[in-house]
Amino acid sequence: MKFITYRITGIFLCLLLLCLQNSVLAASAHEIPEIVTTVSPITNIVQNIGGKHIKVTGIVPDGTDSHTFEPIPSDVKILRAADMIIVNGLDLELPTLKLARKVKRPETSILQLGNLTLKEADWQYDFSFPREHGHPNPHLWLNIELVMRYAEIIKDNLITLDPANKAHYQENTATYLTKLKKLDQAIFNCIETIPQNNRKLVTYHDSFAYFAPRYGMTVIAAIQPSDFSEPGPQEVISIIKQIRETGVPAIFGSEVFPSKVMKQIAREAKAKFIDQLSDDELPAAPNNSFIGMMAGNMITMTEALGGNSTCMANIDASNIAF
Repeated sequence: MKFITYRITGIFLCLLLLCLQNSVLAASAHEIPEIVTTVSPITNIVQNIGGKHIKVTGIVPDGTDSHTFEPIPSDVKILRAADMIIVNGLDLELPTLKLARKVKRPETSILQLGNLTLKEADWQYDFSFPREHGHPNPHLWLNIELVMRYAEIIKDNLITLDPANKAHYQENTATYLTKLKKLDQAIFNCIETIPQNNRKLVTYHDSFAYFAPRYGMTVIAAIQPSDFSEPGPQEVISIIKQIRETGVPAIFGSEVFPSKVMKQIAREAKAKFIDQLSDDELPAAPNNSFIGMMAGNMITMTEALGGNSTCMANIDASNIAF
């Protein structure tokens, strides 16, 4: 009798544990999907499309050089917990990609937005990203037409991951695309106010390779070499000569890439030095969004090159609730 009692108790415990396990699995199936991203613009774009239905963690701190970023030990846990990992791609985040592939769960997909947006034949190579090194310029997100493609890719993959919230992802994407279209047109409007001879860019880091052809600008030079060091004396002399010959009124740096040589080049070339352009650092609230970053860039760029920055007056830089 005692044996039978123990046996019944054992069966009951097994059934109880099975029920509890099923409850845990059921609960986890309804948890908010965890999305891991890299650079701040992509993190913000994903947040605006996913809204309150996803949890987004960006592992590249705002204002950090994304090209030299190395993930830290605590990122292993974040990547392992991810239901989806979304990166820019085009070789921007190679250390992070290597770690993600090593530690992620088998069912977790890695989305490389740039690789899905542009064919290899359309990748840009330049002074900062020479073809012989094999790594293309990855800064697609400064071209708003390409960001619209990013948004569609993100939406489609979120729906695949979380079909129950399909309607919400579609609604958020439609709202976000409307904002992006207005921003895209406003950038064209800004460039039109800049005198034709001033529609030239000299930047420290060559972030505007996809921006310039879209909006009718020409990249004259980028200061930073492909190894992310400071340029040598001969390179500096050559850049100064280019600026003088083309009559560029202003050259642009970034707080993420501080460089004393930029001030020297500007002084020697008799051009203004502006260090407020950003390719991946979002502005402070209330405009702390990718759209806010681009609007701020255009105000800075347009004013420095002799245009009228009121072209950005009606841009909505607010985020969708998340």
